[in-house]
Amino acid sequence: MDRVALRGLRARGYHGVFPGEREEGQTFVVDLTLGLDTRPAAADDDLAKTVHYGIVAEEVVAVVAGEPVNLIETLAERIAQVCLRHEVVQEVEVTVHKPNAPITVPFDDTTVTITRSRV
Repeated sequence: MDRVALRGLRARGYHGVFPGEREEGQTFVVDLTLGLDTRPAAADDDLAKTVHYGIVAEEVVAVVAGEPVNLIETLAERIAQVCLRHEVVQEVEVTVHKPNAPITVPFDDTTVTITRSRV
């Protein structure tokens, strides 16, 4: 399976279990790896036979900026489902970064990574 990756998609979201997270929001960062067969697109040099990663990026940002959820696990699942709506995408790995999570000790990042497929 071939891979198309998008790294560092950013959007402001209002996800979290604490009131401040829901009121103030914060930036979330998303990394995606889409699994698909790119041979048909490459053979014909045809965008219609692959995934349009610009559209996927817009859809993912809309999910992050959309309806709030408590957990980044839930957010990752919603993003995966949006990606799998594209017919050519057979598998997706989603990493959601929450670099400003309300943690009381120094840290660099908080992430959840999931993999989902049509199977």
